[in-house]
Amino acid sequence: MNRPIGIIDSGIGGLTVASEIMRQLPKEPIVYIGDSARCPYGPRPVEEVRAFTWQMIGRLLHEGVKMIVIACNTATAVVLEEARAQLDIPVVGVIRPGAISAIQVSENRHVAVIGTIGTIASNAYTMALHSIDENVTVESLACPLFVPLVEQGTIKGPEAEAVVRESLAPLQGAGFDTLILGCTHYPLLKPVIEACLPGVTVISSGEETAREVSSLLFYHSMNEQHQAKATHRFYTTGEANQFKQLAASWLNIHTDSVASIHLDGPLPVQATMKSK
Repeated sequence: MNRPIGIIDSGIGGLTVASEIMRQLPKEPIVYIGDSARCPYGPRPVEEVRAFTWQMIGRLLHEGVKMIVIACNTATAVVLEEARAQLDIPVVGVIRPGAISAIQVSENRHVAVIGTIGTIASNAYTMALHSIDENVTVESLACPLFVPLVEQGTIKGPEAEAVVRESLAPLQGAGFDTLILGCTHYPLLKPVIEACLPGVTVISSGEETAREVSSLLFYHSMNEQHQAKATHRFYTTGEANQFKQLAASWLNIHTDSVASIHLDGPLPVQATMKSK
């Protein structure tokens, strides 16, 4: 099925998921939207996150996508279930895949989650982890300084190290052996985070999310089988050249197809809603 997979995020962090999908599914075209102009989503009210997320979904539906990946933990917590209920195409979030991966690797059944204020306040990871293993112990910590750090391009060096070390200080000595990066921006800080938490396995949801996407495409007979090489499109509400440079330098994603767009109002999505 020669229709793209749609991926949305509050900014550039969802590229960590997009790159893994591109690696695992090289024939599948992708349309990516990053809302960098209104990033971060974590401190925003729930209704604002909902409105912004539906604006991005509307744009993806306008692009004719066959599946949507909400590659933003805050948006996943707020919109995933209602999007699944209202849309006729599969919708994948990043929270449950990350929880599954953490449960698989944790040896002492003690897991920590770091994320935005909105994601941590939603309790979504704790619920997802307990739905898999009700006896797992969960530590949760909001790290609101991480997303602005990544969006401005500071992912290593003394400033990044100082912010990460200070932010993670409340978790020191808590006894967990596995840490979930509960925001798709955070994997770009993974080396710094790992240096602050020696002996802890650090999990990002990109690989597991890509596997779920692959499984759903196969299940629904929607996988692309004939295309030799996929063509991807990237949109940002921020500055296109900065997006392109960060994608290339951080994740080795090289593309000329990056455009700046505005998402001031919702696009009509009724045509793709499930019939009641």
